[in-house]
Amino acid sequence: MDAIDAVTARAWLATALAEARAGLEEGGIPVGAALYGADGSLLGRGRNRRVQDGDPSVHAETAAFRAAGRQRSYRGTTMVTTLSPCWYCSGLVRQFGISRVVIGEAATFHGGQDWLAEQGVEIVLLDDPECVAMMREFVARCPQLWNEDIGV
Repeated sequence: MDAIDAVTARAWLATALAEARAGLEEGGIPVGAALYGADGSLLGRGRNRRVQDGDPSVHAETAAFRAAGRQRSYRGTTMVTTLSPCWYCSGLVRQFGISRVVIGEAATFHGGQDWLAEQGVEIVLLDDPECVAMMREFVARCPQLWNEDIGV
């Protein structure tokens, strides 16, 4: 798998950010994700819809994964997410052999990214200021909802 360049990583993050913004506008948790194929094609995109759907399993990464539909293999694919993936979503990445995770930010929440790296998944942390600001504002405004989302 070729290394991802900064321009591509940021362009792909823009897709996940659009999903996060849409989730926030819907009254949900502002985390977005997108799954890209080895050829750079967008396979699926999604946002955290736990609040909107009343379903605790609809995290952004799982929504993007489901939207991508069945693939013969996930090797060579890249999951792009606005926030470091939780253990649930990290397990999804590992279970299906997703090769790379591009993370918008891990300052607000440091999920399973270190474990994923230990398992051979390429981790690209962008430290994106918009991702950080959106999550910090949300956590300050809705701490109980945030704590529910991360299982505190």
